[in-house]
Amino acid sequence: MTETVTLAGDLATAAESSEARPRLLTPHVALRRIILLVNPQSGGVGPNAADAAAAILADYSCQTTIVALDGVHFDAQVQSALDARPDALFVLAGDGTAGTVASRAGPDGPLIAPLPGGTMNMLPRALYGTADWKVALRRALEQGAPQPVAGGEITDGRFRQAFYCAAILGAPAMWAPAREAVRHGKLRLAWAYGRRALKRAFSGWLRFSLDGRTDRRAEALVLISPTISRAMDQHTGLEAAAVNPADAAQVLRLAAHAVFDDWRQDPAVTTQSFQQATIRGRSRIPAVIDGEPALLRHEARVRFVKIAFRALAPNPQSQEDSV
Repeated sequence: MTETVTLAGDLATAAESSEARPRLLTPHVALRRIILLVNPQSGGVGPNAADAAAAILADYSCQTTIVALDGVHFDAQVQSALDARPDALFVLAGDGTAGTVASRAGPDGPLIAPLPGGTMNMLPRALYGTADWKVALRRALEQGAPQPVAGGEITDGRFRQAFYCAAILGAPAMWAPAREAVRHGKLRLAWAYGRRALKRAFSGWLRFSLDGRTDRRAEALVLISPTISRAMDQHTGLEAAAVNPADAAQVLRLAAHAVFDDWRQDPAVTTQSFQQATIRGRSRIPAVIDGEPALLRHEARVRFVKIAFRALAPNPQSQEDSV
């Protein structure tokens, strides 16, 4: 009995010692100081996310600061975090906030770790291969390495927006919410989005020119970053996929390809690489830019950015399948 009690006590002591031992940080970069920006109002975050993140970060030997973002002081909070020059700046928020922080950091700023805290989470999924922010946080801490992230920039004279995964321009941009609803099993919602998208289809063609070449026409233009593209090399440019369905049946077929397999294989799609582009519409151009809806003026310009910012992410990065 005594031996059993002693053995149990030894095991308990060993277990406590094991639990107290910090988990190992990534060997690819020194993570001494970390700042985590949390937007508790974001749809995928929640009011208790900061406490949950603090509990995870406590498992690692690094100095951490957690900042709860608010609309009034947002700009000042982001700038203060960048000015502090941490080894890595984590962002637990929606796609728009993550993109804003990454854009402000640029290639010379701290490493950025955009965790999935929004609705579509395109960039976090591309970098970490998951929509679970807790899993992504541990992957960044334990496997992360500096990763240059290429992207693009869209401007229409008054509006300027960077993107690091994909931008969809034209009426079929309305299919993006339907696709996400299908992926999450919300078929009734997907049907509603699909009906709305189908009504907008064929409402206006786009004219576009890639790298100064002759104008072409398309129902929609999908611009894909090397971050997620299966076809592009990191250093060559963006991929442009022109979508030209002839009728409603082809639109539905293309939508099915978009949900279930590689939509580029659809005969209504043609692809090409480019560095700069000009896109024109007969009226304002609907768009989805890294998961965020936008309404552009009738003319917009796009340019390729070879190194937009540096991410803290496992190598190799997850690719388009996760997006």
